[in-house]
Amino acid sequence: MALLHAPLIAIAPQTVLCPIIIWIVLVAFFSTLCFAVRDGFFRLRRLHQIPCNRCCFYTGDYRLKCTVHPCSAFSEEAIHCRDYEAIAPQPRKAYLQSLSDWLTRPWLYLWKRWWGFRQ
Repeated sequence: MALLHAPLIAIAPQTVLCPIIIWIVLVAFFSTLCFAVRDGFFRLRRLHQIPCNRCCFYTGDYRLKCTVHPCSAFSEEAIHCRDYEAIAPQPRKAYLQSLSDWLTRPWLYLWKRWWGFRQ
């Protein structure tokens, strides 16, 4: 009885290497993307520590942002400014209050809007 053998199929090196190379490129791309997002997150977190817009020396003018330290205003050097003096907190505006209501309790916001109840 003769044994039937399946014919050997020759596999070209390209059929093995191409998927491996594609996976390596995809992994490298997504890891670079994750590192860029993480780096951007930490940079944004650091920039949110700049207190210049809450300082009493902030002018609100783009030509002279700070009357005490005009060169370092709104930069990372201003994070630990020795001349920082906080301004008194302003009362919240009505649209910000309604926005915070919508974000925290949307059902209460909609109830107030539909039925006209105000606190």
